[in-house]
Amino acid sequence: MLLRRPGPQETRPARTHRRRRALELALALAVPLVLVLLWQTAAAQQWIDARIYPAPSTILADGWERAAAGELWPDTWATLRRVLAGYAIGTASGYLLGLLMGSLPLVRAALEPMLDALYVVPKLALLPVFLNMFGLGEGPQVALVAATVFFFVWISTMAAVLAVPEGHRDAGRVFGAGHWQMFRHVLLPASLPAVLVGARIAAGVAVLVIVASESIAATDGLGHLIFDSRALFQNDVMFVGIVCVAVLGVVFSELVRLAGRFLTPWAPRDRGRGQS
Repeated sequence: MLLRRPGPQETRPARTHRRRRALELALALAVPLVLVLLWQTAAAQQWIDARIYPAPSTILADGWERAAAGELWPDTWATLRRVLAGYAIGTASGYLLGLLMGSLPLVRAALEPMLDALYVVPKLALLPVFLNMFGLGEGPQVALVAATVFFFVWISTMAAVLAVPEGHRDAGRVFGAGHWQMFRHVLLPASLPAVLVGARIAAGVAVLVIVASESIAATDGLGHLIFDSRALFQNDVMFVGIVCVAVLGVVFSELVRLAGRFLTPWAPRDRGRGQS
């Protein structure tokens, strides 16, 4: 006979959960801190060329100086504005079309081959097309982000709707659910967690795309700041822009994740996020 005694997770679940969260937070902070300290040490000991790879202290001081002088915020706001506008357009259109194609086989048969062909086209290759359509300015940047986000959300939405178990649909039909009730009480709750995963991935990709786009066809924004400062050999400014992009991407992705947890309380939480 196998006898198993209750462990701390069973006898003191709240305390165990707090300890696990503290350990996860410590590890999340320790790894980047160690890497930054190694970088600082390498620059101070001249193991690396500080003109090409400035020390983190130099990058922090330069970023603080530019932020205090108000030179950093216009570029940050320009990038954020384009990301938010393109993300909203791409998410809304991708979600609606994904629902339609996941629910109606004939619509899926008509549109899926064409969209699959467009999906594999590198999105930066569409930038000249958008420049011809919208001219210089905000239009091409927003359109490029929207096109990128659209495909991620469309694919995840259509796949999530198709993955809804047929038993759920049969149960709705047995209770006499109409089209709207089937969507509201069956398809939406069952597919929304997977849709929000795609939306979270799209949030990170949107930041990547806008930086690349701004480096090619923009006169402001963090992407323009990074590549323009590199051309002028202002590597400290370049790294300030890179850090701002990283922070922007992390914050945007986490906001989408938190929104997903708020909208889908029935979905399981991410593993490694303190799940007890």
